[in-house]
Amino acid sequence: MTKTISKSFKDILSPIVLFFVFKVTLISLVITAILLWGIKDNLNSFIISYLSWIPWEWLQTTGASVALIVIAYMVFIMMISVVTSFMVEPLLIKLAQKHYPSVKVLGAPNVTTSLVLSLKSALIFFAIFLFTFPVMFIPLVGAVYILWLWSILIKKPTIYDVSSLFIENKKEIDAKTKKSTILAMIAAGFNYIPLLNIFSAVFAQILFLHKILEKEEN
Repeated sequence: MTKTISKSFKDILSPIVLFFVFKVTLISLVITAILLWGIKDNLNSFIISYLSWIPWEWLQTTGASVALIVIAYMVFIMMISVVTSFMVEPLLIKLAQKHYPSVKVLGAPNVTTSLVLSLKSALIFFAIFLFTFPVMFIPLVGAVYILWLWSILIKKPTIYDVSSLFIENKKEIDAKTKKSTILAMIAAGFNYIPLLNIFSAVFAQILFLHKILEKEEN
């Protein structure tokens, strides 16, 4: 585990990864801005209605403002995850050839499947968050809750993207998906750090790349 994490940190500082992250961030910002511009009024109404059980009006207003900012941030993180999944294949192949020249590329992720998995994970993530977001205000529990939510967002799409390149057995891919929550939560930890949050999705991809290929090479 330590070796895998160490290699992943070195990779995200390489020029090809930094340029990839720049492209993904720019695209994600544009998509997020367009989405929020279209739904901001409805979203704000939903949040105010959802918080109507709070007896103090000032707290409702403050809570709605905070929730709107958090949701906007969550949508941005969600978009980074989806766009990364859609664009990451060439980057993963380059890193695999660099670190594991003896491991062969056996296939490629199906674009439709990859996109569907990313969107499905994003919708599950967003739906759970919308109806449970007050949990994030509970000390310590809220921090773990957010990490777990972010792991839902990146786990299945990431495992599919990486495994499809190097593993032909679908059952083996499913098995790896079931054992990957902790790694996904480690990668999601980037989302707590301003600026470094844009590296979360690609770090997850690289982290799983090393985890899978170290075993495959052995």
